[in-house]
Amino acid sequence: MSYRRAILDTMNRQWSLIGAPSSAGAHTPGVEQAPGALRAAGLLRSLDGVTDLGDIPGFRWRPDPSRPTAQNAPTVARVARDVAAAVAAVPGTPLVLGGDCTVTLGLVAGAGAPALVYVDGGPDLYTPQTRLNGNLDAMGLAHMLGLPGAAPEVAAVGGATPMLTPDRVVVYGDDLPVGDPERDLVDSLGLTYVPGSEVHADAAAAAGRARAAAEGAADHFVVHFDVDVLAFGAAPFADVPEPLGLSLDEAGTTLSILAASPRFAGLSITEVNPDHLPEPTDLQPLIAMLAKALQ
Repeated sequence: MSYRRAILDTMNRQWSLIGAPSSAGAHTPGVEQAPGALRAAGLLRSLDGVTDLGDIPGFRWRPDPSRPTAQNAPTVARVARDVAAAVAAVPGTPLVLGGDCTVTLGLVAGAGAPALVYVDGGPDLYTPQTRLNGNLDAMGLAHMLGLPGAAPEVAAVGGATPMLTPDRVVVYGDDLPVGDPERDLVDSLGLTYVPGSEVHADAAAAAGRARAAAEGAADHFVVHFDVDVLAFGAAPFADVPEPLGLSLDEAGTTLSILAASPRFAGLSITEVNPDHLPEPTDLQPLIAMLAKALQ
């Protein structure tokens, strides 16, 4: 997607929705149902100017004994490449509905050298060498950065490796303590870090700092939004529960400020697990937040 087109879309945004119904990178099935569930809950009806381009071929998670520390890696790479091809071809601003977090590799690869604001309950900086249970959705950013130990076929989704350099990454919304291995990597890599505590204190200011960092890092930027950044008690639809996450209001303020940038060039929404919903209607608060933030 061109930077010029991103500017025009901000003035009169037309969303191009791409479904990526895959749990290939997850630890269990469930999130592959999310694109259909979000459509059924009324996401398209709630947004102005959206064209539904359908789904890429999906995948339901299954164990992969052949690659226990990088399970389903070839399928994760295939899904990400399919997303990248779809993103590169869309007429409007891409809105990718995952699926697990690894679909964001496709958004980044298809968007053409963007910066990335990574809104997530954790920065996903593990590799197959450091997370032995093998779910690649906990390793997405590590693969985009090409960290040592990354699965080669996943890291190469964008062609050149690495897809991203640390100066083009903003990690946003988690509250990992100093001493946590991922938090230590955020610091040692020099990634811009906007912790959840900063968002709780002033969501608009926190989002403004993230936006300024992304705008200063590249001609355009994309946003990854994993719903596990949300406090699970108020938003019980994440694949991985996070008891101390952001409120829906804080997330909505964040997405609204990021999407209002003339350099904003796309969004992925990941890790919605419909199987966790007490009632199907419990997706409505998420739909309402997204509709308000993305208009």
